[in-house]
Amino acid sequence: MRYLPLTRADRQAMLSVIGVDHVDALFCDVPRQGWPQGPLDLPDHASEMAVEAALSAFAEGNLNAAQAPFFLGAGAYRHHLPATVSHLIQRSEFLTSYTPYQPEISQGTLQYLFEFQTQVAMITGMEVANASMYDGSTACSEAVLMARRITRRQKAILSGGLHPHYAAVVRTMTAFTDDEIVVAPAVVEGGEELAGLIDRETSCVVVQNPDFFGNPRDLTGLAEAAHAAGALLIVVVTEAVSLGALESPGSMGADIVVGEGQSIGNPMNFGGPYLGLFATRQRFLRQMPGRLCGETVDSQGRRGYVLTLSTREQHIRREKATSNICTNSGLCALAFTIHLALLGEEGFRALATLNHRRAVQLAERLAAVPGVAVLNPAFFNEFTVRLPAPAGPIVEVLAGREILAGVPLSRLYPGQAEFDNLLLVCASEMTGDDDIADLAEALEEIVK
Repeated sequence: MRYLPLTRADRQAMLSVIGVDHVDALFCDVPRQGWPQGPLDLPDHASEMAVEAALSAFAEGNLNAAQAPFFLGAGAYRHHLPATVSHLIQRSEFLTSYTPYQPEISQGTLQYLFEFQTQVAMITGMEVANASMYDGSTACSEAVLMARRITRRQKAILSGGLHPHYAAVVRTMTAFTDDEIVVAPAVVEGGEELAGLIDRETSCVVVQNPDFFGNPRDLTGLAEAAHAAGALLIVVVTEAVSLGALESPGSMGADIVVGEGQSIGNPMNFGGPYLGLFATRQRFLRQMPGRLCGETVDSQGRRGYVLTLSTREQHIRREKATSNICTNSGLCALAFTIHLALLGEEGFRALATLNHRRAVQLAERLAAVPGVAVLNPAFFNEFTVRLPAPAGPIVEVLAGREILAGVPLSRLYPGQAEFDNLLLVCASEMTGDDDIADLAEALEEIVK
């Protein structure tokens, strides 16, 4: 009875205390037409061993990243995770800690969050960062809401090169407000012109770098155009390792930088949990969502750490809160901090260089395949290729050969024929020479 500790008598005693005869009475507010008509079409109960065997057999149908040449990216990236990271985050004092409400017993948690903030501010080129958010997409939507509070305007312009999932989250978060969300057309080649969309009603321009299709961008001119109109520039980074090679968003004039921290210290985890990065300028500090850890001294002059700013509605009056986020991704932030500390600045730049080198090697090999064209004049570790036939079926054939070839853009832009033959591919330090050769040779056979 490990997972079912209550007997029939126990349950009946509980029901009698609250004054009902049967558990069905607890669902009296649900209309009867919504109740199941007979048993659900589900397997009967089984022993724990039988369930484990059934689920294991089911899982064997998956082809995971460690079993095959892997070229997927699009916001979740496969990188090497040092064993040190996994070992340290599983120490009981980290693994069981939740939230630092009592600083006198949470100094370790507060210190690593303080160091995490410092790291994020440094790599983004910003002045202040918060103690993490859920993931990159929700951080993006929070940045749009923050820009509205600062500028007192309701129009947000989203780049066509913003990850479609991020754009969808922004639309969801503003679905019941009076915000106007303008999404520019997606442009794979040649760049896009966003400055012409900015007017005196614009609160912010949201742009991804590198963009969803892999193109790195010089955002200096866009930042100047936004600032001239009184708007803010929000820069989204989905591949955090790129910050080791590209010019930082802050140095190009960004006002808010958000991103996904999964690339550093965290596995792909079938899509989560992930880690939202959020950094901004000092002058916008009080409009920043989430929490801010700060360094101080105690009554005896000893260094200590505290929650300097808590803007969540559970901490302060709801009408004064800047966010309804009720937790942070603390353990993921710790993994990020440990991995980046192990790398150091030199190691971080070397990792980024290796990623780019592998991507260049992949691009050169794919460009040599007849009928395949690399569309990006420049890229970091991810780029778009045009195939001579629809990419979706080709990816399925390659998966049957145990090659995870990339993300067909038709999956994210359904019904738009111009994306049918486009494939988004990614290389990292985990991509080997044999992996590249396997993909190129298989493509040559399929598309000839």
